[in-house]
Amino acid sequence: MASANELIAAAVAAAGLENFGDDSFREGLEILVASLRDEARLNDRGNEFIYPRIVGHLSQRLHVEDWYRRHPEIDDETIDAPLFGLGLPRTGSTALSFLLAQDPAVRFLRQWEAAQPCPPPSTVVGDDPRIDPSKVEKVGTRAHVPTDAGGPMECLELMNLDLRSPIFFAFAHIPTYAEWLLHADLTSTYLYERRVLKLLQWGEPTRPWRLKCPAHVIWIDSLLAAFPDARFVMTHRDPTDVMLSVCNVYADIIAGFTDHPDRAAIGRLNVEQWSIGMERVLAVRDRGFDGRFYDIDFRAAQADPTGEVSRLYDWLGLSVSDEFAANMQNWWDHNAANREPSPKREPEDFHLDLDTVRPLFADYTARAAAWT
Repeated sequence: MASANELIAAAVAAAGLENFGDDSFREGLEILVASLRDEARLNDRGNEFIYPRIVGHLSQRLHVEDWYRRHPEIDDETIDAPLFGLGLPRTGSTALSFLLAQDPAVRFLRQWEAAQPCPPPSTVVGDDPRIDPSKVEKVGTRAHVPTDAGGPMECLELMNLDLRSPIFFAFAHIPTYAEWLLHADLTSTYLYERRVLKLLQWGEPTRPWRLKCPAHVIWIDSLLAAFPDARFVMTHRDPTDVMLSVCNVYADIIAGFTDHPDRAAIGRLNVEQWSIGMERVLAVRDRGFDGRFYDIDFRAAQADPTGEVSRLYDWLGLSVSDEFAANMQNWWDHNAANREPSPKREPEDFHLDLDTVRPLFADYTARAAAWT
């Protein structure tokens, strides 16, 4: 186990730099480290995985600030009307992000640059050593979503740089950190994401961003504070199906990092987090932002994926090029042929009573049916 100060010192030593920029990351780091120490019951593999990962996030933050110090013109880059994919997890949002990434006219967060955004891709001469298909990270016993070193990555890796990120819930039982984060202001986190997006597009032709993270629903107000012109594509699926699926993902990953996995806690965490997330996104849509959202039902996307993207593009005021359409179809056909079957789980595995869960999502379920 390591303290927050020891992790900071390790990052400074690894990067050879000292300026972290804004101190917003420190509160999350302190609470996360305390929660890992007191609650996670990590095994050796968990310790070997999580603490170096935190050091890596801190090191990348040091490198981001160093690039801005040497090239302040990076801040002149503009991020205009990015499109964020969000919604409940396990609703087809990852497949949608891969389909959208097939458009050569857009920019997305690529897996190989997400965890290591420095150096800015435009500054690398020749083959970028970060692009290595053999180094695609697989956490858990199986691939729960499509993976491709050149494919899109969720915003979680950029949120990690501010140490305010729900990704850590999937690695360990850290209820104190989870409760704090649920009620935290993540404006600084999303502003830092914006800072990194500017660095990633610096020196490249300006293209519209296509980004994705289901958990954005939980901090939608903070996201809008940092990206006031953002638009959203929201994917929908029966919440009871979602809870079982996402709990299974968490359980698979956490079981590798502790000898004492608590499936009941995983169930409680996900029901609380996602039901509150749905309440918050409904409130935002009711405040006059409903026109910023395009909605896609999971079943419709499965039946006609390229058609759903075409309708989304109509809503955006864009057209789907022949190249884009062909790329989407090729990706979908390949992914369908190589998709892993999902293991069957029962609500009892996570101490879930679906008759108790359904009312928590009743308002959302009714609205989603109307939207789609």
